[in-house]
Amino acid sequence: MEKLIGLWQSTGLFQMDPGQPIMIAIGFFLLYLAIRKGFEPLLLLPIGFGAILVNIPGAGLMDAPLMQAGHAIAPGGFLYYVYHVGISTGAFPLIIFMGVGAMTDFGPLLANPKTLFLGAAAQFGIFATVLGAVGISAMGWIDFSIADAAAIGIIGGADGPTAIFVASRLAPELLGAIAVAAYSYMALVPIIQPPIIRLLTSHEERCIEMVQLRHVSRTEKIIFPLSLLALVAILLPAATPLLGMFTLGNLMRESGVVDRLSDTAQNALINTVTIFLGIGVGSKMSAEHFLNIKTLGILALGIVAFGIGTATGILMAKLMNKVAKHKVNPLIGSAGVSAVPMAARVSNRMGLEANPHNFLLMHAMGPNVAGVIGSAVAAGVMLAFLG
Repeated sequence: MEKLIGLWQSTGLFQMDPGQPIMIAIGFFLLYLAIRKGFEPLLLLPIGFGAILVNIPGAGLMDAPLMQAGHAIAPGGFLYYVYHVGISTGAFPLIIFMGVGAMTDFGPLLANPKTLFLGAAAQFGIFATVLGAVGISAMGWIDFSIADAAAIGIIGGADGPTAIFVASRLAPELLGAIAVAAYSYMALVPIIQPPIIRLLTSHEERCIEMVQLRHVSRTEKIIFPLSLLALVAILLPAATPLLGMFTLGNLMRESGVVDRLSDTAQNALINTVTIFLGIGVGSKMSAEHFLNIKTLGILALGIVAFGIGTATGILMAKLMNKVAKHKVNPLIGSAGVSAVPMAARVSNRMGLEANPHNFLLMHAMGPNVAGVIGSAVAAGVMLAFLG
């Protein structure tokens, strides 16, 4: 009889807490969004699966190693090591940033440098959300520290790796909610942005055709990442890890002498790391860490941050048109958030809806790439003050 009782007590059904079935259901919902809806599947699929694994009672996948006299006498769970080796150290987001850099073409930004202002303006959503989180805490609704607020605000940059990197430094206990919010809203760009764009622009503005971009030489493309890195290292060293890896990847692409390394960074390496990053993020979605009022606050603040970033990019484009000789289509301002290349595609699609001859994709890639730089700089500011 004792053996039967022991067997029953070892089952997952006996050990299950009330919140674990809810989190497992959320994991399956993320899988549904990835597989059925195609929402950011490269990350939502492993994140969802990681959430399922970490909430299976008794599996011990996130257990810390058992220590005695400073030595491990029993190993920890697999997800424990994935998280602490790749995410807690910041290694996975940095490697992904290198891969993103290797896939990035700075040509549209260099051909029309004023679009850098659009990417910068879109980062206002980050700082506005930080103030919002501090305000919510001051009113006693949800207890967010200033470090929590900074980590949440980065969601407004629509840059998943940057959000994970900052959260792992400033608010590791909120990492799961922040990562899920960041990638979910990135995946929902085609749904979130159009209503904001239509609200802030007229049909005539959406019809504006932009002049052909000039050709950008290979020399310019090589000098730019090196100059960017030097500037960041001098003025904002805290942003160097993110922008350093980003510019390394881009230099491998543009130099033309390490094609094998560039190809690896763009494909095999970034794909491998994405798998472990996803399940590592999912490992922070255990019921005790995720099911609380803070998670709801993060999801609400995240969508506000994203909306403000989209709006301020559009408004900056409208302001530039007051003084610019060549008009800027305000649609490309919405691409200032760094959801590459989805935000640029939304700008292009809405431009074609208004004017069948209005091809904005390459124009929108300028502020889109600027948004990647802007979100990394904003992250560096947060880490410099709070890290």
